[in-house]
Amino acid sequence: MEAFFTSTLLVALAEIGDKTQLLSFVLAAKLRRPYPIMAGILAATLLNHALAAWLGTWVADLITAESLSWIVGLSFIGCGLWALKPDTLDAQPRVFGAGIFATTLVAFFLAEMGDKTQFATVALAAHYDAMVPVVFGTTLGMMLANTPAVWIGQALAERINMKLVRWLAAASFVLMGLWTLASGAASY
Repeated sequence: MEAFFTSTLLVALAEIGDKTQLLSFVLAAKLRRPYPIMAGILAATLLNHALAAWLGTWVADLITAESLSWIVGLSFIGCGLWALKPDTLDAQPRVFGAGIFATTLVAFFLAEMGDKTQFATVALAAHYDAMVPVVFGTTLGMMLANTPAVWIGQALAERINMKLVRWLAAASFVLMGLWTLASGAASY
């Protein structure tokens, strides 16, 4: 349960103001169909985070526990520092003939590639060596952050203190990284 709850909290915080949340705002404003947008976000997140968690658990099996503690701890700290940088959306998504669900699925999956929440999923899966709870937790975190973005859109974004949320997310990641480093050092 710790893997699930930690994954949910860290990703929900990290996702606020992230480029995929910005994508949620844009898709909601442009396409105005919340249910297929949310279904596309859910499917893309499950697929992307399952791949990321698989990679994390695979890496955890390849290296020593001591090395893993250092890599994961420093990765969490890196994600914390990355959370301080506001994201931007590079381009407007285009709906070709694929429909709203497919457009959201592809746009979200691609936007999440190399994103801090994807790296966090890799690190969480490596840390906990628990793929399923991490995938469900990170996916729930993404949905907690993006569902209001789809339903309320830009009005919500203007009311949230994004700087404060970025600092909270950064502090959470850094604390998780320090805790991982400390617990790894204590076990040796």
